[in-house]
Amino acid sequence: MSKFKLYFKVLLVVSLMMTRAAYPVMAGNTRSGEAPSDSLSSIFGRFFVEKLVPVGGSNYVLDTVSVLHEQYIGVLDKLNAPDAEQRNIEEDPDYYKLFVPFTFYNSAMGRLSTLNEEQSSETADGLLPIDKASYTTKGRANELVNQVLLSAYLNNPDMVQFTEDQINEGGNFVDKIEEEQKAQAEKALELLTVETAPQEITQKLGADIKKPNFWKFSGNGSFQMSQNYISDNWYKGGESNVAGIATLQLKADYNDNEKVQWENLLDAKLGGASAPSDTLHDYLVTADQLRLYSKFGLQAAKHWYYTIAAEAKTQFMHGYKSNNPKLLTAFLAPLDLNVSLGMDYKVERKNYKFSMMIAPITWTMRYIGCDDVDETDYGLEAGKKTRHNIGSELLPSLTWKITKNISFESRLDYLTSYTWTRVDWENTLNLSVNKYLSTKIYVHARFDDSAAPLNGSNSYYQLNELFSFGINYNW
Repeated sequence: MSKFKLYFKVLLVVSLMMTRAAYPVMAGNTRSGEAPSDSLSSIFGRFFVEKLVPVGGSNYVLDTVSVLHEQYIGVLDKLNAPDAEQRNIEEDPDYYKLFVPFTFYNSAMGRLSTLNEEQSSETADGLLPIDKASYTTKGRANELVNQVLLSAYLNNPDMVQFTEDQINEGGNFVDKIEEEQKAQAEKALELLTVETAPQEITQKLGADIKKPNFWKFSGNGSFQMSQNYISDNWYKGGESNVAGIATLQLKADYNDNEKVQWENLLDAKLGGASAPSDTLHDYLVTADQLRLYSKFGLQAAKHWYYTIAAEAKTQFMHGYKSNNPKLLTAFLAPLDLNVSLGMDYKVERKNYKFSMMIAPITWTMRYIGCDDVDETDYGLEAGKKTRHNIGSELLPSLTWKITKNISFESRLDYLTSYTWTRVDWENTLNLSVNKYLSTKIYVHARFDDSAAPLNGSNSYYQLNELFSFGINYNW
């Protein structure tokens, strides 16, 4: 753009020099006590602003050419000053067309259409680079800018980047600000949307934001075994045997920390031992249980929950007595199913967790799913496969971490139909040697008068105890 300024500056300087040559300044044309007069005739006086120019000492003259130089060329000198960007453009914005990207403005070509008419005038309007129609500051600025633009259009038409119509179609600065603010507001709303917020924030901020997960999954698995060898001539007698037991517990618990808790448990236990003295069986099942348990609670008070619970319990294997061919148990024979409705009291601390469920309404069902199992041994009428009862249930449970390596679990299930009672009390003491090795003491006490005792016994009390050492792993 500096090329256009230089071209216009040279053009005006030549014009002013020609004017000065035609009308020389009368620097000494002053008399003492009189105001100095202009060098030009009075015919031009009405078109120009008079200015006193010092001519040595205290003498002054009115010099129109100096006025013209300051009004036209002086403006360009100011725009070329080092601080023009900070000062002059703000003070005189009428020259913006010379500094924005090169644009074709209609006003410059409009001037060309009236140029011949203006130049044909024989008055002073056609003799000097100013006319009475553009005597105002803004008018003079527009005239200068149009002259420079017109020359640039004629000599460098290929440098034009935009037209005035294209700029007007783009809207004004305020419209663009409003559009940008609207776009930013829409973008902010998108970031607050649940579906898009995690993905967009992750991409822009490098953060990993996850939704709350109220599920907790845990488990425990173990395998213990024992081996005992006794020679045939051992003085106290006895027989060699090998025994083992495997346990698995899988838990899936939901807790939203407000109102809802839902506990789910899969408990499997299977153990056996060799039986050298048993002529009918190579081994006997010593522990066999498959239990599914689910308890859903809705908080009623600080520690109390409205609760519904369901439990299904059976075994995996066929069960026999030693040297007895009679089948006592099988898969789904028996199957015990309980559904209870009541209140659950829960307390959880750092080292222990206690629960006491009181269910005044409980539905129970016992099912015998194997024809080889005698249903009368389990309190059913001969020929019947199912039995239904309505009763009550009390179910306390405790998990206690005594020390870092010692833990204790206890669970009591008291169930009654008001005609019979069945109580199961399971206790497990786990002594951990390290992360993978532990010793377990398991005691299962039971009372059941819903069926006659087996093997002619008169007691309804039963007991199963196991002491084992082996592999144990928690997750």
